[in-house]
Amino acid sequence: MATASTSLSKIKANSLNLAGTFGFSGTVSGLADETPLVLISTFTSDGSDADAQFTSGIDSTYKEYLFVINNIHPESDFKSFMFNASVDGGSNYNVSKTTSSFRAIQNESATTAFGNRASSTGADEDTGDMYIADGVGNDNDQSVSGLVRLYNPSSTTFVKIISTESQHYQKDNYSMHIFNAGYCNTTSAINAVRFRFNEGEIQGGTIDMFGVV
Repeated sequence: MATASTSLSKIKANSLNLAGTFGFSGTVSGLADETPLVLISTFTSDGSDADAQFTSGIDSTYKEYLFVINNIHPESDFKSFMFNASVDGGSNYNVSKTTSSFRAIQNESATTAFGNRASSTGADEDTGDMYIADGVGNDNDQSVSGLVRLYNPSSTTFVKIISTESQHYQKDNYSMHIFNAGYCNTTSAINAVRFRFNEGEIQGGTIDMFGVV
């Protein structure tokens, strides 16, 4: 196996004169924008939001949409943060979903930790909201953050794959890491999504929607 010293020894000391002045003339064409994420819109809580809806910008422009959840804080204690999708621009959020989930938990005092399959509304062909985080606390230092990925929402051939990952500070002072994955069981184009708690308002935080190049 070649070593770094062996490879570097093949470069002569005078191969490149770093004291020289280098210039370039001509043009470069064909360079594409390689930015992998394009920010489309941002929800910023005003402290009294019933939900966070994205009803525009979800179309055939991108094959993947990424939602970045940052410190969403609930009005009420021990609430679940949830997701649903719409095929009619947000008039109804009732897309059938089949999902599964897993969670890992560690308490603040580091005396209890475990992982298990978490129950999740949205499993087994349910049109209700899919839980992203469960039991979020409403202490001043408690919130939920995470990622939601929606793949090829404009397809009229395939069902829509979705995955979520969240980390939140649970009401009993547990750190809870939850993974969800599944699909929205519709071949209609999804053109709107909604985030909300199962009860009470969103009282702080942001959600950014990106198109993934």
